[in-house]
Amino acid sequence: MRIKIINFVFIMSSLHSVSCSNTTLNEEKSGQVNMRTEEAADALKVPGESHFGKIKQLTFGGQNAEAYFNSDDSELIFQTTRGEYECDQIFIMDVEGNNQRLVSSGEGRTTCGYFMAGSGKILYSSTHQEAAECPPEPDFSQGYTWAVYPTYDIYMANRDGTDLTKLTDEPGYDAEATLSEDGSKIVFTSKRSGDLDIWSMNADGSELTQLTDEIGYDGGPFFNKDASKIVFRAYHPTDSTEKADYVNLLEKDLIRPGKLELFIMNADGSEKTQITDNGAANFGPYFHPDGNRIIFSSNVADPKGRNFDLWMINTDGSGLERITYNSTFDGFPMFSKDGSKIVFASNRNNKVHGETNLFIADWVE
Repeated sequence: MRIKIINFVFIMSSLHSVSCSNTTLNEEKSGQVNMRTEEAADALKVPGESHFGKIKQLTFGGQNAEAYFNSDDSELIFQTTRGEYECDQIFIMDVEGNNQRLVSSGEGRTTCGYFMAGSGKILYSSTHQEAAECPPEPDFSQGYTWAVYPTYDIYMANRDGTDLTKLTDEPGYDAEATLSEDGSKIVFTSKRSGDLDIWSMNADGSELTQLTDEIGYDGGPFFNKDASKIVFRAYHPTDSTEKADYVNLLEKDLIRPGKLELFIMNADGSEKTQITDNGAANFGPYFHPDGNRIIFSSNVADPKGRNFDLWMINTDGSGLERITYNSTFDGFPMFSKDGSKIVFASNRNNKVHGETNLFIADWVE
């Protein structure tokens, strides 16, 4: 699930999250100006962002999010709405922002691209098999909601998008898939149980295992470095009114995302532990390589709930620290394997109001 960012309502509106052409975006041809000087890099950092060293903007225009490193930190896979594509497609680029190219089908809506370590493969979710057109945006007649499109399935493909293989084929939402660092296990969110739960499976789609079963939305899961733990976001309704609202919306393949707390569990689903309890929308959690800290995005500091910043917290829920101080959106953080770099999405340095771009920064302890 991916986020668009203007205000909280617009922010959460598209958090979603064959034969491919090899389209490459050229920033100069697109008319966008690439800021490449040291002065420009300094201008991208906001006062108070002491964990950021040198910072660089990687994309220039459109809606870009969920950028994830490959196994040697030389490339990034990400989802983007740009140019001829009316909803998210999966692209790859190098860590300098060059050679941006389409690797999904160019049809339907996609989400959550990920590199499959050691296999030369990529993983992503897509609705393209149901229809080439983008699925409709959610109906806001019942308030602000996210769509959990039942036509999402999880696919594996070569790095150039060829040899597309479907890994899930159960009716209902299958998406938000990520992998263990060794590439052997996939963790994802599915509605196959009738609720939105977290499941795991082998990289070939075998050995499906349900990991959560509490009523409510469990999603956005990531493994830690040795795949012994999983961090995820969740909304678990607590009273009869909230539960009725959740069930009613889920029947329409919708959820209401105003409150999301972060949890950690063992890779087999045992020992679930809540690590935030602030009533805010906390999402995009990712383990620091040391395994002891989680970086994530939250609107906890904004009374109006519109601005999201990056935060870090210990895995036991202590030591909450604010990382970014941008007046607009920052989200979807991921560390390089050695923790020396961080990539994230942000509204900073926009040329057009509301666009979301990708940035990479040196991480300073």
